[in-house]
Amino acid sequence: MDGNEVYINQSNCVTPLGFDVKSNFEAVISGKTGIQKSEDYHQPVHISKTEDELLNQKFLEISKESHFSKLEKMMILALHPLVQQNSIGKNTPLFVSTTKGNIEALKASEKADALLSKPAQNVADFFGFTQKPIVISNACVSGLLAVAVAKRMIQAGAYQNAFIVAGDVVSEFVLSGFHSFQAVSELPCKPYDAHRSGITLGEAAAAVYISSEKIKNQQNILIKGDGSVNDANHISGPSRTGEGLYKSIASAMEEAGVKPAEVDFISAHGTATPYNDEMEAIAINRLGLQNIPLHSLKGYYGHTLGASGLLETVLAIESAFQNRLIPSKGFETLGVTKPLNVIRNAEEKEIHRFLKTASGFGGCNTAVIFEKVN
Repeated sequence: MDGNEVYINQSNCVTPLGFDVKSNFEAVISGKTGIQKSEDYHQPVHISKTEDELLNQKFLEISKESHFSKLEKMMILALHPLVQQNSIGKNTPLFVSTTKGNIEALKASEKADALLSKPAQNVADFFGFTQKPIVISNACVSGLLAVAVAKRMIQAGAYQNAFIVAGDVVSEFVLSGFHSFQAVSELPCKPYDAHRSGITLGEAAAAVYISSEKIKNQQNILIKGDGSVNDANHISGPSRTGEGLYKSIASAMEEAGVKPAEVDFISAHGTATPYNDEMEAIAINRLGLQNIPLHSLKGYYGHTLGASGLLETVLAIESAFQNRLIPSKGFETLGVTKPLNVIRNAEEKEIHRFLKTASGFGGCNTAVIFEKVN
């Protein structure tokens, strides 16, 4: 075994489209979306929201405890099958990625519950982790960044394995924040499309188990290279030249030893805001990746914030295992100034490696190259 190799051994997700990877993959391949019109807030809005009653029913199958928040239930359900099949050692960490955590707790008298450490510790305690959880909260790159951080810590010898869970839920606080930026689309979002008008928010949880060991007699996903660069352009607006994303992808590709033509597809961030999609197109063209098939999954799930990078990685892994490309839902006509090969139809393709990117407020960017190996 190469001591520098780190693998994703197992993954799971909990979303409005299903409570496991299989159901989610089948849903997106068939074109199903979790985005629906909601009247639950101050004004009608399209969001992708997990049904509370169904979530509670699923949670009762594994626990009768009732004190957990919605976010914590989703994270626990995402992690549960992974913990059942992989033991938690005394030195096994839990990485928890979220941007807002239990932000709705600010309305309650016990405002300390809104601290990001609170849901992280509640999830860790449920499974019996002996170490304090490691919280990764860096805007919307959080879920993908956790993979990069855990990989590096394993490579440094700090751990041999790790569990990662990422999650965020739709709340009045988050919706009002994006409304204040005038960034919320009146209709379901359309990443990279000429008629896009902003984001759609969503909620989800995703989890992976990573290790320095491959699983024998099956295909594995190698975390081959990563990069994360903050361009510090603006509190919310991305660099117009895509500088941070460009350098993040370049770093990941350099570590992986991969040339542009060796990338089989790109799972991009694609929020459907004018500046984000344009920035991504510029960065991708600067790297010579403009002809690589590319999609955004925001048209199926909305923007799930801190969960998005990990959720989209989990779906991309299944796409690689199935050798099938997932279309970019909502895309019709290219609406950025640089060429992109946006995936329009579900089609078969031999997939060996893929690039996952994420970008977020404050100029943060992360990119990871994954490779399918035996």
